[in-house]
Amino acid sequence: MSSLAHLGRSSRALNSTLSRSALSGARVNASIAAPRRTLLTVASALGRRHGAVLTQGAGFRKAGTNYTAIRAFSQSLPSLNASEVDEESDDPTKAERFADETDVVIVGGGPAGLSAAIKLKQLANADGRELRVVVLEKAAEIGLHTLSGAVLEPRALNELIPDWKEKGAPLNQPALSDHMKLFTKNYAIPLPHPPQMNNKGNYIVSLSNYVKWLGEQADEAGVEVFAGFAASEVLYNEDGSVKGIATNDVGLDKNFKPKEGFERGMEFHAKVTLFAEGCHGSLTKQLFRKFNLREECDPQTYGIGVKEVWKIDPSKSEPGTVVHGLGWPIDNATYGGSFIYHMGDDMLSLGLVIGLDYENPYLNPYKEFQRFKHHPYVKNLLENGECISYGARAINEGGLQSIPKLFFPGGALIGCTAGFLNLVKIKGTHTAMKSGMLAAESAYAALTAADYSPEKPVVLEDFEKKVKDSWIWQELNEVRNCRPSFHSPLGNLGGVLYSGIDTILLKGRTPWTFHNTKPDHECLKVAKYAKKIEYPKPDGVISFDLLTSVSRTGTNHAEDQPVHLRLKNKDIPVERNLKVFDGPEGRFCPAGVYEFVDNENGPEGSKRLQINSQNCIHCKTCDIKDPSQNIDWTVPEGGGGPQYSFT
Repeated sequence: MSSLAHLGRSSRALNSTLSRSALSGARVNASIAAPRRTLLTVASALGRRHGAVLTQGAGFRKAGTNYTAIRAFSQSLPSLNASEVDEESDDPTKAERFADETDVVIVGGGPAGLSAAIKLKQLANADGRELRVVVLEKAAEIGLHTLSGAVLEPRALNELIPDWKEKGAPLNQPALSDHMKLFTKNYAIPLPHPPQMNNKGNYIVSLSNYVKWLGEQADEAGVEVFAGFAASEVLYNEDGSVKGIATNDVGLDKNFKPKEGFERGMEFHAKVTLFAEGCHGSLTKQLFRKFNLREECDPQTYGIGVKEVWKIDPSKSEPGTVVHGLGWPIDNATYGGSFIYHMGDDMLSLGLVIGLDYENPYLNPYKEFQRFKHHPYVKNLLENGECISYGARAINEGGLQSIPKLFFPGGALIGCTAGFLNLVKIKGTHTAMKSGMLAAESAYAALTAADYSPEKPVVLEDFEKKVKDSWIWQELNEVRNCRPSFHSPLGNLGGVLYSGIDTILLKGRTPWTFHNTKPDHECLKVAKYAKKIEYPKPDGVISFDLLTSVSRTGTNHAEDQPVHLRLKNKDIPVERNLKVFDGPEGRFCPAGVYEFVDNENGPEGSKRLQINSQNCIHCKTCDIKDPSQNIDWTVPEGGGGPQYSFT
């Protein structure tokens, strides 16, 4: 077994997991007026049935309690096999799931999902109405799966929570100066930057900490935030409309067999379901197919962002300085760029973003980033410093042309799962938040309309109109041609020249629109026609081996659970990807999940693909870039994954 397979092997404790099996077969028809009382009544009855005493606040959260500790029937109830609840079932995985009824369920506790939830409660509270809003987040705590640069534009925050300063939002370091540089191997040449990249009035932040604070604001507003709940299935009504979601079963072994303490997943039924899964959401993929949401838009194109946070020598720290870079180590045929953000307290956030439409199968985004840090300009900043955090995440780059239809019967797509990132600004948090707020307005209006009927699915058609009438659409429209311009035969040089003319001279007011014509997975060259790339070995001071970096993510998955990285055909990795593209899986993953190793059970010299799923940091790159589209990224057990804190 490879050394990569040993990383993140410690089993995650399940004592903070809701004992969903104990609730199997129970069904709660919670009214808008009194959902919490009904739920706690069921919990109390189950507690008496099984001889357990429920502690104060156990089970579903009452407003004002800590949202990171809301789950635990299992802290006070014995964990049951589902077959003990449903005595007619021989297979506990087939037992009826506990179903919770709510008004709105939001999948994803990031900027978009939490902003939608807060806005919904603000509207309801202002009208004196009871509206039950539930947010489900797969991370063990809010913010632990959030990663970005990040320079935050507070436009949406100003609208949502005008008194955010008084409420202690962690926006402590204003952006004070902007720099654009063209990196060659040895030099950093100053360049003019587009007006959209002016960061005056913005803040350099840790997005994970910011999202944690948003979660606290949601909790104070009365939102029920359930951390550690991984939504794995979209539920549908008989008429085909979205009914809600189901979370995955917990306590299955790697062969999908129930272990001791197995817990059946839960269902959350809602009048409106908002999907805020972030870039390339696993349930959003299903919705695209079910409702043909991508019929009238371009293919989405993506990038992979790899970043670190360093504690640097105080004499080199320039708090508030924002640097964006083009060029080295990326070649002219590959889209990408770098960022260096000087945070407060001598902290430095730096990273490299590479477009996933790259052609060379030998390109390794992680190793390109490690090489970038040895540029004289960057190395000087990092010497005598300490790397304290690492992470990676896919981002949407397609822009306006790649935004899908945003609504469907029973729900809508919000935030980065729809693709609202402004690539020229290199920002998507403010647009994600605004999209969530607009969806909340549409959902609230629909649920409180005089002609509302629970017998008919809610269709948020006006949400899409709201987005197109908002500053989100105006922003994205102005820069819509910049990313596609890099597809020209002139490569990065042509893209930079055109983007400069478009943004600086024409200010986005062009009568034409370029298009993204090909999905990223179709862009790889056959390996025999590509140039191999030799990367320098890490020195352990400025650059690091992959295992060391992955350990800094804190990622952790229970080892004995089903592999959440599913192969549609187990033969394709070797028979096609290895033979034709020389196994790009082992290079495009920034966490060492995929390895081609000797096949002990095959002919001499043969290989097999080993999946070290416990290393996964949930970046989604494999699902996007696999040239055979044979990898299906699905959610692991709730609570697993990276533990980001400074990112």
